[in-house]
Amino acid sequence: MSKLDEKVESYMAHFKEIGVKADEELVRKVAKGLGPSIYKDDASTVSGTDSKELATVKNNFLIKKLGLKDSADLDKAIDKVIDQYGKSRRNKYRVVVYYLLVKHFKKESVYK
Repeated sequence: MSKLDEKVESYMAHFKEIGVKADEELVRKVAKGLGPSIYKDDASTVSGTDSKELATVKNNFLIKKLGLKDSADLDKAIDKVIDQYGKSRRNKYRVVVYYLLVKHFKKESVYK
């Protein structure tokens, strides 16, 4: 099993824990899109309480990667995903957060 396969397996377990039936192929594509950062402890997670971190998710992922326009809807979506993942989880896997945002905005086509 490759390192990527191990990571994807771990992400799929997180989706199961939060009650989300995830598309493993899309999860794999989101993970590949993040490159080697998924193997680094700090870069592989998102702190749901760090405003600087959430701004990075908004600017670098939602606006630059998914091509969305900056609006309050982006902040609301991030809050919704953080709630869905569980506010009590100190750090959340970036792949899981990004996947949930891709699904929320119906931007799967970015990964085709």
